[in-house]
Amino acid sequence: MFLRPFELRNLEWEWVDFEEAELRIPRTHMKGQRTYHIVPLAIQAQAILKELHAVTGQGRYLFPHLSKPDKTLSSNTITKSLRRLGYTGDEMTDHGFRTVASTILNESGEFQPDAIERQLSHQEDDEVRGAYNGAEYLAERRRMMQAYADKLDVLRAKSRLRKLRAAA
Repeated sequence: MFLRPFELRNLEWEWVDFEEAELRIPRTHMKGQRTYHIVPLAIQAQAILKELHAVTGQGRYLFPHLSKPDKTLSSNTITKSLRRLGYTGDEMTDHGFRTVASTILNESGEFQPDAIERQLSHQEDDEVRGAYNGAEYLAERRRMMQAYADKLDVLRAKSRLRKLRAAA
């Protein structure tokens, strides 16, 4: 979903709209946002969130603290999980998923850089342009999020195939 780690950990169920297939995160929970941030949900993301809803949907947060459901996950939870998976801090960080997404999408040449930046909730560096350009690029971002989820599925399938070949 290209969210910053803090934004991801603090997601609330009331911001999830399964009917519209999107998150609508209030500006007060986003870095430097002037309005709410819309996050289109790919089919794969919707499926994961629906599974998660069965587990945590009765509470406020998508990712509550295990022993304190009125709190969110610790800021170290994702980092510790990455280390347990064998990644060093030089290889991957919790914020690194945003870098990977931006790099893959920019290198694809299929999407406008402005749409990618908007999905990352980055603000325009040019103050004048930023003051006048309120474009959300939602149609393109919906296509982009689905294309990215599909790309991750392909990469996962290739990884599994390599592991099977190596084991054979």
